[in-house]
Amino acid sequence: MSDTAATVTTITAKVFVTLKPSVFDPQGNTIGEALLSMGYGAVEDVRQGKYFELTVRAGSSDEARRLAEEIADRLLANPVIESYRVEVASDKDAA
Repeated sequence: MSDTAATVTTITAKVFVTLKPSVFDPQGNTIGEALLSMGYGAVEDVRQGKYFELTVRAGSSDEARRLAEEIADRLLANPVIESYRVEVASDKDAA
């Protein structure tokens, strides 16, 4: 077994995809109106989105992040109307 194979581990990357602030969010708007009618007047805005958990094999948290960002760019998010953020535990946290 090579040294590289010995350091590969399973890491969970969390990908949050939301509409860009300049894009109207009809679902978020509907939820916001419902909250207002239910007495939750303190809620000023609601933005709705998608959440993905990717379990990947990677040699480090940085490698897992790069892979998750590539997947988000190519498949999970529409770059014209959506933005995304990726969260990955640090190598220290993943151990």
